[in-house]
Amino acid sequence: MQIPAFSISGIPCIVFGDGTSSRLPALASEFGRRALVLTGARSYTQTAAWQSLQDSLSAKGVIFLHAIVDGEPSPALADELADRYRKEAIDVVIGIGGGSVLDAAKAVAGLLRVPNSVMDYLEGVGPELPYQGPEVPFIAVPTTAGTGSEATKNAVLSRQGEGGFKKSFRHERLVPKYAVIDPELLATCPKPLIAANGMDAFTQLLESYVSTRANPIADALAMSGIRAVRDSLTGWYSGEGDVASHRANMAYAALLSGITLAQVGLGSVHGLAAPLGAFFPVPHGVVCGTLVAECTRVNIRVLQERAPESPALGRYAHVGRVLANDMKLGEPDGLARLLEVLETWTQRMGLPRLSRYGMQASDIPRVVANCRGSSMKTNPIVLTDSEVAGILEARL
Repeated sequence: MQIPAFSISGIPCIVFGDGTSSRLPALASEFGRRALVLTGARSYTQTAAWQSLQDSLSAKGVIFLHAIVDGEPSPALADELADRYRKEAIDVVIGIGGGSVLDAAKAVAGLLRVPNSVMDYLEGVGPELPYQGPEVPFIAVPTTAGTGSEATKNAVLSRQGEGGFKKSFRHERLVPKYAVIDPELLATCPKPLIAANGMDAFTQLLESYVSTRANPIADALAMSGIRAVRDSLTGWYSGEGDVASHRANMAYAALLSGITLAQVGLGSVHGLAAPLGAFFPVPHGVVCGTLVAECTRVNIRVLQERAPESPALGRYAHVGRVLANDMKLGEPDGLARLLEVLETWTQRMGLPRLSRYGMQASDIPRVVANCRGSSMKTNPIVLTDSEVAGILEARL
């Protein structure tokens, strides 16, 4: 087989398994004795694990400060937190939470030792200065299974409303030093979060697998993650079978989705997620969950019409075979099975439509006009504005 040229960027040291969060104090102490811990407002800090971590950090001689991230982080929040703690001689930043917390913590870790605003570094807005550090070491501890932020070099920040945007502060220096994935921390995830984040992880795996920059290593990781989602997403959502195993599988899938997206990029779902998240109060996972079936349907149709020889069609069909657990399916049946499964998941887990978050048909042109960011550039086919508009119309 001919192996194409490819490159792989840095990933964290990964610490995976039930109970691994107990290693946080020892890992943090490798970098010094002063830590900044960022968490969400409620879900983690109301558990026994939070008190245990505080006690363990103190016992290890790690002095820590605590900050809360409530909702998707903005550039203003990243700057505010960096300004507040810049004089505290922080040795390590620990982010414990969902993707919003991890992105905020990652950005703060990159800003604590530099005088700049994060606006100086955001892609697509401002001067886009080259980031040169120095950064504070960052440890990422996800408590949801979705964004894969624990394995990426980008912190996604958004400003909502008129003139809003959703952009990345991105650099190799921002890759976490450790990604501590403890599936036990996912035990309190509510069903809507399981659905949205699980669909986000699957979307990232699927879009990575059909990306125009796909490579053999990312392919292998994406397919391993896709199998884990197949085996565990709906079981975890419905509470059927071995729930602890389902949690671990989805934590694993989310981790792999972060690694693959960082290596090869994404596609039309995430291209649309950026303006939708900027203009409307719709969570990122919900955007992905509600769009992935329709985006995949349109990508396949357009590929068949304009690029029938594209290898992406075979890749989509292969994912359909894996989801069906039937590797004998021909390409047409594999494609049909993929779309059937995605539609079933969307309906079964009740992914809401975009109109629930205030979007109207009159908003479609504005979203389409702002969707041509980096994710759209690795979609397997270039979609016209009318094709993108049709996706949004179908999910209003």
